Amino acid sequence: MKYSISLLLLLFCFHAVLPAQVMLVKNGKPAGRIVLTSGDSTDARAARLLQDFVERITKAKLPVQTTNQIKTNDIVIGNAGFNKDVPKNDLTQDGFRIVHNDHVLQVVTGGGKGSVYAIVSLLERYCGVSYWGENEYSLTPASTLQVPAVSFSEIPSFRYRQSQHYAMATDSVYRNWMRLKTPREFFAGNLWVHTFDFFLPSAVYGKTHPEYYSYFNGSRHPGKASQWCLSNPEVLEIVAQRLDSVFKANPGKHMVSVSQNDGNYTFCQCDKCKAVDDHEGAHSGSLIHFMNKLAERFPDKEISTLAYLYSMKPPQHVKPAKNVNVMLCSIDCDREVTLKENASGREFAAALEGWSAISENIFVWDYGINFDNYLVPFPNFHILGENMRLFRKNNVSMHFSQIAGSRGGDFAELRTWLVSKLMWNVNQDEDSLVQTFLHGYYGAAAPHLYQYIKLMEGALLGSGKRLWIYDSPVSHKDGMLKPSLMRRYNDLFDRAEKAVAADPVLLKRVWRTRLPLQYSELDIARTNKNMQVNDISRKLDLFEERVKLFSVPTLNERGNSPLDYCALYRTRYMPSGRQTIPVAGISFSTPPGEKYATIGAELTDGLYGGMTFAEGWVGWLGTDAALSLDLGSEKEFTGIHTDFLHQLGAWILAPSNVTYSVSSNGTDYTMLKSVDNPEDRDPKVKFVDLSHTGSKPVKARYIKIDITAVKTCPHWHYGVGHPCWFFIDEIWVQ
Repeated sequence: MKYSISLLLLLFCFHAVLPAQVMLVKNGKPAGRIVLTSGDSTDARAARLLQDFVERITKAKLPVQTTNQIKTNDIVIGNAGFNKDVPKNDLTQDGFRIVHNDHVLQVVTGGGKGSVYAIVSLLERYCGVSYWGENEYSLTPASTLQVPAVSFSEIPSFRYRQSQHYAMATDSVYRNWMRLKTPREFFAGNLWVHTFDFFLPSAVYGKTHPEYYSYFNGSRHPGKASQWCLSNPEVLEIVAQRLDSVFKANPGKHMVSVSQNDGNYTFCQCDKCKAVDDHEGAHSGSLIHFMNKLAERFPDKEISTLAYLYSMKPPQHVKPAKNVNVMLCSIDCDREVTLKENASGREFAAALEGWSAISENIFVWDYGINFDNYLVPFPNFHILGENMRLFRKNNVSMHFSQIAGSRGGDFAELRTWLVSKLMWNVNQDEDSLVQTFLHGYYGAAAPHLYQYIKLMEGALLGSGKRLWIYDSPVSHKDGMLKPSLMRRYNDLFDRAEKAVAADPVLLKRVWRTRLPLQYSELDIARTNKNMQVNDISRKLDLFEERVKLFSVPTLNERGNSPLDYCALYRTRYMPSGRQTIPVAGISFSTPPGEKYATIGAELTDGLYGGMTFAEGWVGWLGTDAALSLDLGSEKEFTGIHTDFLHQLGAWILAPSNVTYSVSSNGTDYTMLKSVDNPEDRDPKVKFVDLSHTGSKPVKARYIKIDITAVKTCPHWHYGVGHPCWFFIDEIWVQ
């Protein structure tokens, strides 16, 4: 009996010290209000968001009123009016503070979307709402809803947070819930990267003023993808006038990007530009000198410029003006470990620290994406938090975490959710966040998917292979995607599907998440001479069915369709049964590029290369080439088939001509056919067939193939003026 009395006293004391509650809905009826202190449109949006989700939870619609008359159980949104003494001077843009005062909560902000983000945090922390993906959220219905009378504040780690996800364009709630920005919101005229040709259009000035553009390899290179001669004073005047027009046309915007066009090695090397860069010890030298002059003319604006590829390293003497924003890009870094743990990452980290020493206005564009293969596993979750903490430590205030956010991409929903959480607060533990998402989004399948993520992460690290942004699953077929591991991965997905088999929503989420594993299995299978045709045909059919089900639009940055891939797979990679003449030997009068010299024999191995040059292809850089096939003895044939790669993003242009000649003795050749190939500016990855099939058989022992390459990237390409590649894979004689 004494124990029971003590327990009652303890319970009484516990309830006595409980914080006061703000009752929003009681027994299905509104008990509180949402009060706006002004007509601010962002605050009104925050009010609608709160009203919407309270109604989704309780089916009761809270009234929204603009008034200075505050009542018990009100949630007050706005810096004006009620309780003006709430501190807010320490709040940065998008930051907020929620304070309680006698059963009333008030939201104050540092500007931006602070009030919207405050409501998101309130709903997440105290109302049990989680938002995962495109119109995908979880909550617990209730007839009564109350929140504790709490006080807390949040200040984002980065003032600008950008990432990618397909829901950004389709779900109005999603972007706000993830606390993400878009360039259109922030940058005047949506001018945020690679803008040189906008401010100095080559179509206008290229022919009449080639001196405005980069000088290298003995000439000027005007063109849509060219860089500027930054020491030319006329360029500064034209750009300043154009920039003034942009700001006048966008009066509410204070930032714009004046940044180099895409591409590498295309900086100006005229005497004046070179002298500046030599003095500064970096190609960013002439760039920062130019931007400082531009920024001086617009002291109340921010001029953002890229530190990208050739301009990544900071100058040794000049410092960026305070209103010059440096957008530093980590494009050349490998992704299997954090930036401090491999050579490419350490080079970038050294550049970051160098910029940090001379600027407090830094934007980091980081890449967690495989541009060539969105639907391939990309196990880099373990590095994201540490890298972001490194950024924040080094004066980075703006961050773009570029990821594979397209439908069907590797853990696309988790990836965007995770980076949005970390960009808001870099001190969170990424592993805990991953587990929170998995359990909330996949339910009972979560433990199996978590095991899959950790198993692949360990396999990647154990393989010693790089993870990079132009990867192929074939590159990892002896590492993290080797057969013994693929069996384990598939077993884990089988278990995940079984765990949620009774829930069609969760089951489809698991199916969609499995697509990268299915694609990888198919792409690796095409490299196997002993393909299990029936098994692969069944798996291809299932993959095709699933990408249709989930409306997966593209496999890569270049827009290649997964449905086209399935059709191509059946005609290109499945055994065709065609009759070919064996090739006894192959020789090159012009040897391939050094790294491809040892794999020339693969040109006649019967296996076609894939959609990235990283495997199966043999390449030549900046030169024509000729190769000869020896059939071993004179043979009759009607066709000579050659297969070339078109991949503009990798500076790979199919040749302009292929000429076939035949010989019986290997010395005296007769031309058989010349095949021209027109210029193609389509960014999609393509396989270019420049074959010849005759109407009558030809008898010969030797076949010579002369290849006329494009050799130099044309003016419209972002490698303008520099050598380009051509790649050939399969050659067969019919």
